Amino acid sequence: MALDRNIRYGMVGGGPGAFIGEIHRSAAALDGEMELVAGAFSSDPEKSRRQGENLHLNPDRVYGTYGEMAAQEAERPDGIDVVSIVTPNFLHHDVATTFIDEGIHVICDKPMTTTLEDAEDLCQQVAEQDVIFALTHNYSGYPLVKQARALVEQGRLGALRKIVVEYPQGWLNRRLEEKGNKQAAWRTDPEKAGAGALGDIGTHAEHLARYVTGLGLERMCADVGTVVEDRGIDDDASILVRFEGGVRGLLHCSQVSAGEENNLRLRVYGTEAGLDWRQEDPHRLRLLTDINSDQPQQVYTHGRASLADSVQPFIRTPQGHPEGFIEAFANIYRSAAHAIAAHEAGDEPEPWALDFPTVQDGAVGVHFIETALESSQKEAWIDASYTPPDG
Repeated sequence: MALDRNIRYGMVGGGPGAFIGEIHRSAAALDGEMELVAGAFSSDPEKSRRQGENLHLNPDRVYGTYGEMAAQEAERPDGIDVVSIVTPNFLHHDVATTFIDEGIHVICDKPMTTTLEDAEDLCQQVAEQDVIFALTHNYSGYPLVKQARALVEQGRLGALRKIVVEYPQGWLNRRLEEKGNKQAAWRTDPEKAGAGALGDIGTHAEHLARYVTGLGLERMCADVGTVVEDRGIDDDASILVRFEGGVRGLLHCSQVSAGEENNLRLRVYGTEAGLDWRQEDPHRLRLLTDINSDQPQQVYTHGRASLADSVQPFIRTPQGHPEGFIEAFANIYRSAAHAIAAHEAGDEPEPWALDFPTVQDGAVGVHFIETALESSQKEAWIDASYTPPDG
């Protein structure tokens, strides 16, 4: 890296029993380039203190509030370079703003905010304060997703015609929110989550399609609903879309698909070929050749020298040793760490270090949520085009 030390980071959220906080900490630690040195792990100061003890942090750098953490870390000569925000969605904007105001870089879980106004405000703040902002749409970190993007950029699929992205889960098929499940409780609370399936997994599906194809949405017709009785938030959505250039598409996300685990899948079809990638089999990418051609189908696997040069920096293990969920998260952390190090050293980052979802991607995701809800309410096709502010 451009600095002669590790990137120092702090975490807001991720207290005892928090699933995603541990995932983020594991991802940040994987390459040995980032060090957790501070945290405000819970809104309960005692829980925050206990988590700091569990993580063997200096007690002086475990804080009762994120406001205290931002102010005090900004004053320390060895203060944090970046904060990782892994709180429920409704807190993302305020936490990010607090640290951006201190000139501290941000890595934030998705969806970025619960309103488009807050998302666009963060776009402005990031530009004004000249900080790095990475959003953890972790599926874009998989090497074979990056290979899919490279195949599209190389023109291997020809002109794009159809994009199908689906993300079914079944874990909320029952009312776990009434049975003491902490994750279910806040993710089905509209005050804390903002949106349900659309925000939790629909934004992943939208970003994956856009990341691989480079195409944003133009129009959509959405059917967003709540399947489980008396639940106060959406848990299922089916959306017909038109991407830029008139490319047809279908986006489906559901958290009530009984028996499904985490079956995110992307298929892209062009005039010459198609591609097919599944998150539950992430180290394989199928290139689907026209059945009327004499070209065989191809299966790309991770670790091969035949993968694009832009993919190689994100591969850690040889072929036959599949990488997974945490490694995909880690690729975003690694890129962000190198971008932050270059920023702090006054250097230009390597191109691969800029390959992570940005604050603008976050604004696009929130716009997608709000547009889908509006379309469903109107039961109509509506304009879905959007260009986020660049500051």
